[in-house]
Amino acid sequence: MSDTVKVGFVPLSTAPRGILVAFCDESLRLGAATDKALGGAAELIQRAAAAARFKGKDGAVLDLLAPQGIKIQRLLVIGTGKSGDHKEKDFLKYGGTLAGKLNAGTEPVMVMAELPSGPMTPDQASSLAAGIRLRAYRFDRYKTKKKDEEAAVSAAISLAVADVAAAKKAFAPRSHVTDGVILARDLVNEPPNVLYPEEFAKRASALRKLGVTVEILDVPAMKKLGMGALLGVGQGSARPSRTVVMRYNGGKKGDQPVAFIGKGVCFDTGGISIKPAGSMEDMKGDMGGAACVVGLMHALAARKAKANVIGAIGLVENMPDGNAQRPGDIVTSMSGQTIEIINTDAEGRLVLADVLWYVATKFKPKFMIDLATLTGAIMVALGTEHAGLFANNDDLAEKLLKAGQETGEKVWRMPLGPEYDKLIDSQFADMKNTGGRHGGSITAAQFLQRFVNDTPWAHLDIAGTAMGAPKSEVNQSWGSGYGVRLLDRLVWDCYEARS
Repeated sequence: MSDTVKVGFVPLSTAPRGILVAFCDESLRLGAATDKALGGAAELIQRAAAAARFKGKDGAVLDLLAPQGIKIQRLLVIGTGKSGDHKEKDFLKYGGTLAGKLNAGTEPVMVMAELPSGPMTPDQASSLAAGIRLRAYRFDRYKTKKKDEEAAVSAAISLAVADVAAAKKAFAPRSHVTDGVILARDLVNEPPNVLYPEEFAKRASALRKLGVTVEILDVPAMKKLGMGALLGVGQGSARPSRTVVMRYNGGKKGDQPVAFIGKGVCFDTGGISIKPAGSMEDMKGDMGGAACVVGLMHALAARKAKANVIGAIGLVENMPDGNAQRPGDIVTSMSGQTIEIINTDAEGRLVLADVLWYVATKFKPKFMIDLATLTGAIMVALGTEHAGLFANNDDLAEKLLKAGQETGEKVWRMPLGPEYDKLIDSQFADMKNTGGRHGGSITAAQFLQRFVNDTPWAHLDIAGTAMGAPKSEVNQSWGSGYGVRLLDRLVWDCYEARS
């Protein structure tokens, strides 16, 4: 895991030292325990706030060096805006804001996990701690020389809470989810000469340590299953393709599993329909969906989620070799449906088609959700703030929308409909793999829907959110690990919220 920050919990009465972090509202009110910890230094906040025009607005920070009247080196005051209800994503944001203000020094940090209205709840404090870890993440393992400003936070951070035992209990599952996000980020950020299909499958196999059953399908196994769509994408690469199927059984024996499927194009040149050279290096992240699924399976297994879950990822490289598939080729998918290849750069849907069919027919899941950095069209429609959500089931779509609002990993529902099918009907095969420029993300989802049968299904187009998304309070990484927290919350809401 590429984070070095250590977060722990101490009683609210602990004497502060090093760097102290406090929270205030728009009236600059502090909590009672914070007031007591600051002593005479509390008056400094009022004077410094006036000089700095700090008004306690949500996410604003007042930074005081060597404040008088208290034996600390630095005081950070974070505004929480108007008093009232705050969601999990707010405390994640506060944790990220806090970590963003820390430097690479080793001074101990104590955070008063208290609002003006009283101590933070265990869930709020644990979200704060998770936000700190997420913001502190750096992917710098290949740098032999690091600038001071690029160094990761390495200080010990203590959260002063009202109930240490309760905070630790609440943080344990969130810590595992954070580990899953960090794992996904690591995978997306790895260079493609390091992380290719075989190596990706090997890293997914490490989940066995958490009790996850991992099966790896090699090329002969996939040929035997008839996965002609997936294999067609990878046939131009010297790196053989793989499909990885992960099974975690935390629910009742015999209960239907839920399934998550990820697109894992470890590098995408576009194949014969080759991409422009500019920014092609970003195509190392075209496996963001698969990275999310591996991170999610880690999170669910580590926190012992009460659900039976299937995770499946199709891993390929799309290269322009002499053996690569051509525009005009017709391939036969595992479902038996034939596909005319119009553009070899519309490859992710071919990978997903076979994996979706395999999961739907073999495991008969209660529902399944695929994630894919599938289309540039979704960024034209939604930018990088929302993932595109397509679904054949309204209840599943509503649950995903709710989980997105709770976690801050937002989704926006897009249309599906038979009128779009004519755009991917082929003169020579059952369908073609692209419908042209108009409604590109919709026709891609419409294509995928042909491989799910009657299974309740949702497709998340994460091209704008999984890699290169704007930096935020909880993510400064190019690879964001998008989807792990969203789908973990979905599983929690479906299986554990009422238990």
